[in-house]
Amino acid sequence: MLIVSQNLLNYDVKLKSNTIFRVNLAWTTLKELKKILRRHSKKTIFFDLPINRIKPPNNNYSIDDLVPILKKYTNIKYFAISNVEKKEDLLEYKKIIPNHITIVPKIESVNGIMNIKEITNELEAENKIIMLDHDDLFSSIIKSKKPVSIFTNYISKLVVFCKKNKITLLRTVGVVFSDDEFRITQYIR
Repeated sequence: MLIVSQNLLNYDVKLKSNTIFRVNLAWTTLKELKKILRRHSKKTIFFDLPINRIKPPNNNYSIDDLVPILKKYTNIKYFAISNVEKKEDLLEYKKIIPNHITIVPKIESVNGIMNIKEITNELEAENKIIMLDHDDLFSSIIKSKKPVSIFTNYISKLVVFCKKNKITLLRTVGVVFSDDEFRITQYIR
């Protein structure tokens, strides 16, 4: 499973036909989002929704604003939800996200890892998927004043759990930097 930002197509990068496009909803308005979906109507789309996000950028619309879009564009196959720490964090989304979309909890804290069994038990997809945000996990360890040396222990715990339970674990592998990004407003809404 290869998931990349849809922005990669703004550059001369060749992608395999089965590449999934990730749309970080923190960076897009609803108008921009619809334009992206029309442009990539033949691609499988992975939405990444920031929830309880402190750092900028952040989306300025609600999940209720997204539901009609989720229903209309059936190429949206995955929906990541940030900051999932317990199964209750998924309940609202399970009620309103269409069945053709796989809910992907995004684990970003020690609590999320400690509660991973109950979180994944709440998932209904045949092929369960979770996403790990290494950076936010590390920040949560620092914030909780725990020793940073436990960081790799928590990642190992998550990797072992996912392998044992046949759950796909998505992790970042590198990033793309560019000198032609001039937007500032997404950082300071």
